[in-house]
Amino acid sequence: MPPQITVFFQRFGAGLKGFTTGQRTVAAIGAALLVVGIIALSAWLSKPALTPLFSGLKDTDANGIVEQLRADNVPYELSDGGSTILVPQDKVYDERLKAAAAGLPTAAATGYSLLDKMGVTSSEFQQSVTYKRALEGELASTISAMEGVKTAAVRLAIPEKTVFVSTTPDTTASVFVEAAPGATLSGDKVQAIVHLTSAAIENLKPANVSVVDSQGNVLSAVGAGAAGSASKQATDYQQRTSDAVKAVMDRVVGPGNSTVAVAADVTGESAQQKSETFTNAEGALPLSESSTTEKYTGTGGGAAGVLGPDNIAVPGDTSGNGTFDSSSETKNNAVNKVTEDRVIPAGAVKRQTISVAVDQAAAGGLNLASLTSLVTAAAGVDATRGDVVTVEVVPFSTAAADQAAASLEAAKAELEAQKQAAFFGTLMTAGSILLGLLIVALVIALVLRRRQKREPVDLGERLDLEMMPVIPSVSVLPPAPETSAIPITALPPLMPPPAHVESERRRFEIDNMVAANPEKAADYLRGLMDDRQPV
Repeated sequence: MPPQITVFFQRFGAGLKGFTTGQRTVAAIGAALLVVGIIALSAWLSKPALTPLFSGLKDTDANGIVEQLRADNVPYELSDGGSTILVPQDKVYDERLKAAAAGLPTAAATGYSLLDKMGVTSSEFQQSVTYKRALEGELASTISAMEGVKTAAVRLAIPEKTVFVSTTPDTTASVFVEAAPGATLSGDKVQAIVHLTSAAIENLKPANVSVVDSQGNVLSAVGAGAAGSASKQATDYQQRTSDAVKAVMDRVVGPGNSTVAVAADVTGESAQQKSETFTNAEGALPLSESSTTEKYTGTGGGAAGVLGPDNIAVPGDTSGNGTFDSSSETKNNAVNKVTEDRVIPAGAVKRQTISVAVDQAAAGGLNLASLTSLVTAAAGVDATRGDVVTVEVVPFSTAAADQAAASLEAAKAELEAQKQAAFFGTLMTAGSILLGLLIVALVIALVLRRRQKREPVDLGERLDLEMMPVIPSVSVLPPAPETSAIPITALPPLMPPPAHVESERRRFEIDNMVAANPEKAADYLRGLMDDRQPV
């Protein structure tokens, strides 16, 4: 092992030995978490990206494909309740080709593909049934492609054409729809399904299409149209009218000072009306004109008598002259003819009533007639159909507002109390932690103080050379110049210093040593105290 690595591990081990028990525990937990994180990250990075191989599979098809993947040792995952199979992205195309070669998935033929399998020997009944199945399959596939629709099924009731009946029954259709998870079928989407189905089949009216969801709810009934369409149209109209009137009243009396209620009676069924109107053309010349004149003059002949009593002819007057004059005139005038075909859709307003209440405190000197005119114009009121508009100035009740204000104040007070309680709780927790830390610090201080109690010892008895102050090193001096010898006379012997001087010198050296290196001084004192303990 290289010396650098060896030195690193030695230093690391020495550092660990210097840790306390708590520090070692925290370090071990951190190291374990780091290892687990590295392992999880490596597993996530090494995990292959999965891509859908097939989706919307049946149970039998999914089983066959899974067996194929197991035989090929290809990892896979199932989702959407087993109907979707996920495989690594680099295995998608290979597994799809193998599944296609094995005839998987075995989806039943639907739509116009059924007509490809018909032979020339098929009977008329088989042809009609197959054609109907093809239409049903195509419609079901188209409806299933709509957003929010999971699956769909269509059943057609097409009457057989025959010459033995004068009238043929109408064609009807039933549509079963299963909504996707989290999706809802709105009224507009139901109407789209109805019109799509009716437009694809000959002689199929929208009123003859029924739509049922997976819960058994009738969304569109035969002869009634979409369920709830009339009520929805009434609700939409009332909302639009109320918003228009409310906008006007808010600008006049201020927001919150008026209430608007609209009740509309709308038609629930559609109708078709045809009318013809004839009018004379003023000042137009006649299209054709003819006149006839007859005039006769002559004497009378023997005329037959008239019948008398008992049917006996009585001779009349046979004498005298006679004249006959007659004239007639015929004119064909131009006439304007207007033919009108009207389709009355469902949701037409038959009658509506509007009620407006204005707060008395905000009304002031407002004119009720002017307010009524404004409401009438904003709502599109038609008096000929019996619409009614009522505008009244009444004092509004403030009980709900007062209760709401009191509830709001109570909620604010409760929130403030919770904040204060949380603040005091935090303070108590922090105080408890600080108190605990203070107690721990005091205990440690007492233990250290007990260990550092000193005993008076005569340090002059034992003086270690290591405790002496280190003399700084002196650099080499240049050589001294040459000198001549000087005779020196013998000096008298030095007298030893007194005992008290020697004691003061030692005390001074000890004080300097303690001030320079107090740790070594403390270790030396502990050694002296251990040596003086009785054996």
